Order: sequence, then C-alpha cells, then structure tokens
Amino acid sequence: MLFRLSAFTALLAALPAVSVFGGQVPVVNGVLGGVQTTPKVKTDVINAAPAATTPGKLRVVENSGICETTPGVNQASGYGDLASDKSIWFWFFESRSNPDTAPLTIWLNGGPGSSSMIGLFQEHGPCRITNDSKSVKLNPNSWNQVSNMLYIDQPVGVGFSYGTTDVGTSQAAAEDIWNFLQIFFKDTRFSKYQKNDFALWTESYGGHYGPTFAAYFLDQNAAIAKGSVSGLPINLKVLGVGDGLTDPLSQYPGYISYAASNPYHALVSQSVITRANTSFTRSGGCRDQIAQCDSTGDQDVCSEAQSFCNNNILSPLAGNYDVYYVLTRNPDPYPPALDTYLGSSALMKKIGAQSSWEETNDDVYSNFAATGDWMTNSRPNLEKVIKAGVRTIVYDGDADYILNFHGVEAMVDALQTQFTATYAKQQFANFTVRGQAAGLFKNAGTFSYVRIFGAGHEVPAYTHGSLSTGEAALQMFSQIMSNSSLHAT
Repeated sequence: MLFRLSAFTALLAALPAVSVFGGQVPVVNGVLGGVQTTPKVKTDVINAAPAATTPGKLRVVENSGICETTPGVNQASGYGDLASDKSIWFWFFESRSNPDTAPLTIWLNGGPGSSSMIGLFQEHGPCRITNDSKSVKLNPNSWNQVSNMLYIDQPVGVGFSYGTTDVGTSQAAAEDIWNFLQIFFKDTRFSKYQKNDFALWTESYGGHYGPTFAAYFLDQNAAIAKGSVSGLPINLKVLGVGDGLTDPLSQYPGYISYAASNPYHALVSQSVITRANTSFTRSGGCRDQIAQCDSTGDQDVCSEAQSFCNNNILSPLAGNYDVYYVLTRNPDPYPPALDTYLGSSALMKKIGAQSSWEETNDDVYSNFAATGDWMTNSRPNLEKVIKAGVRTIVYDGDADYILNFHGVEAMVDALQTQFTATYAKQQFANFTVRGQAAGLFKNAGTFSYVRIFGAGHEVPAYTHGSLSTGEAALQMFSQIMSNSSLHAT
C-alpha cells in the first residue's frame, strides 16, 4: 500500500513517543530524530540478565554454528563485562582468509542506540537475513572474506548488551569501547589479534562515533607510549564512515537540496522546501542554532538545535518516501526485520545472549538527545585522524536521504587536512566493479570518498545493475583494508 503524505503524517502521530520506524534513527513524537524531555543521564537497569558478570573478563560461547557456516572459520559471541552492572555484547568472526595475519575490524551501527546486529545480519556479515525474517543464508560478499570482524552492540543497553544506561555522549561511548577492547585483547583467545592492523568501520551516527572513537584511541596510544596510561595500544590503521552525521552545520543544507533534486525524484513540494529553507536561514533558525552549539558547547543549546532542525527540516523534507531508500514509499519492508530471528530463545541460548534483543534502545537515544551530542561537530576529530596518517574513507549511498550525499560531500569538501588541496583538484572518477559503473570516487593521499549508485542508508545491503548484493561494498572494503586507494576494476 502506498501512503499519501497526510496518511504518513497520521501514522507518525500514532506511534509511541519514541519508536524506530524501519531504521536506525528513532521517531520521537512524530519527528525523525526528535528530542523528548528526559533527565540528562538515565541509570535504569534494563533487561537485567540472570548470569553473574565477571568485571574485566569476557564470557564467551565459541563456534555456535550460527551465521558463519564456512568450514574451518571460527566464531565467538558473548559479553565483555565492563563492570558488575555494564555488559557489552560482541560477536566475532574469523577472516575466511589467513585469520592470524588478517586485520581486525570492529563494526558499529549508529542511532544513537542502534544495534550492530543490523550491520551483521542486514549488511556485510557472514550471513544475511532472508526476506521472511525467520532464517539466514551465507553471504559470499561478507567483509570477513578479507578481515577478522568484531560486531559490537554499544553503548550499554543497546541490542543484546545490558546494564546501566549511563552513556549520553560519543566521548563517553568511546571510553567504554576502549575499555572493552582492553578486555578483549587481554583474553588469551583473542590476544593474538592485538598486533594485527586494526580498523574501525561504522555508519549513520557513526559519523560521530568513528571520528570520536578513533581520535580517542590515538590519544590513549600516545598516553601509553608516554607512560601516563597503562594498557594495550590499539594498532589503528583504517577508519571507515558510511552515510554518517559528522558536521551538522555543513550537512543540514543537504536535506534541502537533496529533497529538491537527487538522482531519482523530488521528495516534497516546492512549498515544503521553501519553508524548510526559511527555517534554516532565518535569524535564530537552524543554521544559527547549530553555530551557537558549535561555539558554546552548551548541552541545552545543542539539544534545542536538534529539536528545532529535525522538526523543521529533517523530518518534513522526507515526505512520504522511505528516508533510508528514497526509491520506495513508506513503509519499506527492506532490509528485512531482525526481531523474529534474533528474538528466538533457542538462538539466544546457542550464542550466549542473556538479554532480549532490540534494534534501538530508546533510553540510550534519549540520553544522547538530552546532551545535544547529535548537533556537535565531529569534523575536527575526523581531521585529526586523517592528519595522523590513518587511512580514511567516507562513503555514501546515493538513494539515502537521512544522511544524503549532498550533505556528506559538503562535509568532505570542508575538511582541512594535508590532502585538502589535492582533493579539491580531483575530478570524480567512475568506481567500476567487474567493469560495471557502481559509483563515483576521489582519492587524495590516504583519504578516499565514494558515492555508491543505487544504495540506500545501509550501503552493503543493496546492489546495482547485475552486481550481487554487497559486491560493490566488498570491493571498496577490500581495497581500503589492503592499504590501497580506491580504484576501478
């Protein structure tokens, strides 16, 4: 059934105060990415599991037989207990090729508050959810073709993770993931990977997570080298950010331009676009509020900016097209939902999950909305990581509205690094896969950007032309992970 705009608006209004509508960004009181009044930090203990935690240790189930069925490829799932009331869920898959020497990649989905099982089962994991949402099938384009993969549900409370939900900023989330990785690398089952090249790949709110986490890892490594911090250094070599929210001031005009003109069709009427543009440009409007957030860092100012801009720009400009894939109307059933499969008690027992799974945790999202973290600018951290010599790629699907390529490319153009001048001189080249045009790309030094044709928000979940699902994304991933710039094949 196709919804008219009025029907979609009514549907949003009928949803609970906070809900996830077919993707990673919650709808709050009918507004995509809206803000609900809530305490600055919540400390509710949710989904408390019966098993005793072991702070500073892992609890692991090895080779459950779920998802990765390639002979000889090991996997492990379980929890890293940060504290007696904070447990982080992980799922590790060996590389299908030379796991002892292959890089180790962690994958984080966004939200904030969304489970990384989205990436595992809908995008690039060893298996992919089937259309009936009841089973999985082996994925030949899995990213563990070339890398050991570690999928992490974070912050605490997200996905299968459970405990006190006290994280409300990207910086606090970075600290928890650093602590988790310290536990992971100290475990004898995984310590051998600590010396391998390390990569962080993420999407959506990962435009905040990726740069913030990577910059924090570099700072911790430097502190370890100086002797002011004890711990195991993380051998960070690659950062990948897909369809990410990084610099709102650069990116929010992209909602206006993309809604009016994109490779497919306008999303709303000219009158809606005009109202949104006025809301952005007028005195005290969205642009001014984001700038004030940037200049003051005040949490209330930043939270109010998120509320105003998403009420007046992000949400209304979506129209009645799916914000994650504008070629379809709402509601889009693809990628298939994970609730039925991951909600199975039999599956949970096999993999060692002790907390019921949910796609996005409302309390975690509300914590971030209350601090205004959404509207903070992570571009300085991204620039820091690039300047440090970490190979970095930003990518985007051209059919994604919610973090569209207009805004992402504006953010990339605003980067101030050693490669800025070179990047500005480059012309887009065709990113071909097996001779087929799959996107457009630029390289400058160890920085790359690519826009993938026909892809929605979850880039590896889509295909284009006669390519198989996720094939273009795997080529992108493989090239970057081999310490190479992007190139056509």
